This record gives sequence, structure tokens and C-alpha cells, in this order.
Amino acid sequence: MLKPFSENILLSADGILDLMIAYYNDTYENLKFRKPFETDSLNSIIIPLKINKYCRCRIGSEIFGSTFSPRHQKSSYILAKFASEDDSIDIYPGQIQFFFIHEISTNRINMENHYLAYVRWYKKIKNRFYFGINQEQMCNVELWDTKFYPKSQDCIIPVHHILGRFVPVKYKISDRKNAKEYLAVNPINRKYNLC
Repeated sequence: MLKPFSENILLSADGILDLMIAYYNDTYENLKFRKPFETDSLNSIIIPLKINKYCRCRIGSEIFGSTFSPRHQKSSYILAKFASEDDSIDIYPGQIQFFFIHEISTNRINMENHYLAYVRWYKKIKNRFYFGINQEQMCNVELWDTKFYPKSQDCIIPVHHILGRFVPVKYKISDRKNAKEYLAVNPINRKYNLC
């Protein structure tokens, strides 16, 4: 994680506390996590409410930015892989809102740092458009909706799940009645996926 950063930010201030609980419950299937002062389960782990929020993150030699710092917003557009319920892999474009470190104890003894990113994901469109060369889908540029999916636990990902960056370009398709604006996703060839 790279500076500038803000220390001891409350999770509830960003409205992501519930998303964090859902994220940890899915990540650690054998453990149960909860908010402080809840009495649902006595054997559950209480999530600390404070995080350290960062503007940038270095993965390998690549520096990724976020909307947390307008200066680094150009490098905040990323691609990440998601596994579907049918075991297929889809790549989604998103924009990093901020990076953060969250310290939590999964064994009730030692505290561990989790290096995470809060990302808003662009929506798929009904008809997937590709730019092609010679009638084939060889160019890799896809059109996506300019709007984000609603906030969910999928907005929180470990930083090592970032696949690479893309360059966003607004693209309009027009028919005789109206025009629709899309987001053209132009992947940058470098890809990172550290597991």
C-alpha cells in the first residue's frame, strides 16, 4: 500500500460494515463473523470497526490508483476474474474506490492484516459487443454499461485478485431513434494475478 493514507477510519462511515461481514463469512466458511454488540452467536468473531484507507497500491511494478485521490483516478480502472456458480470464469471491469488494510483475528489469538480493495463493478449489457478484425472477436475491446452494479460483498476483493488495468472510453451507438452511451473497455496487456 502506498501513501497518502488515512488511519483509523470507521467502517460504518463508508457504509461497508455489512459488506465486510458478508465478505469474511464467505471467505472463511468455517468461521462466523458479526458486528460488535450483536448477540446472535456467542462463538462468532467480532469485526474490528477501523481500517487504514489508502489511495494507491503497488502490485509487482504496477501502481494502481483509486477515486479516493482524484490525482490517481486514471489508474483506478481494473479487471478482475470472478468464478460463476457453473464454474465458468468471467472477467469484470471496475473502478477502485479505495484500498484498505483491515486487521482481524481469525484464530482469536493472532491479528492478521487483510489487504483489500473496495471496487465498484460495471454492469454487463444484454448484447455483448466486441470490436473485431476480419469478422472475428480478436480485438478484446468490449462494451459495458456506464452504470455500476449495486453495492454488495463482491465490491470487496483482496488486492492480489486484480488481473490488470484497462483504459475506459465512452462510446455511443446510435440507431435512427436514439443513441446509447457505453463504456468501451480496452485492456492493457500486462496482467497480474498473485495467488
